[in-house]
Amino acid sequence: MSQQGNFLGGFLLGTVVGGVVGGVIGTLAASRLQAEPKLDSDQRSGAKPVKKRQLKASSEQSIEVARRGLEDKIAQLNEAIDDVRQQLGTVNGTEIHRESITPEP
Repeated sequence: MSQQGNFLGGFLLGTVVGGVVGGVIGTLAASRLQAEPKLDSDQRSGAKPVKKRQLKASSEQSIEVARRGLEDKIAQLNEAIDDVRQQLGTVNGTEIHRESITPEP
């Protein structure tokens, strides 16, 4: 029982000491980050600032093209999942019968 008590005491002492040390280090790091001026790496090296590209409003046609592309990818993923499921079913000794379901347009 004395070993168990020593472990519990050491664990609690380590928790308290670790919390205090971590708090002090965290406070010092946060104060240094606030004091440092915010410069990008490009600005530190003297390079010209890079303008960020602004997003353009998407037209309905481009949205439709993206939607169709995503539907095709989802269909491919579903087929791959069904194939893997079928392969795993035969490995485990139970064969899974695949139902033919056609997606609605």
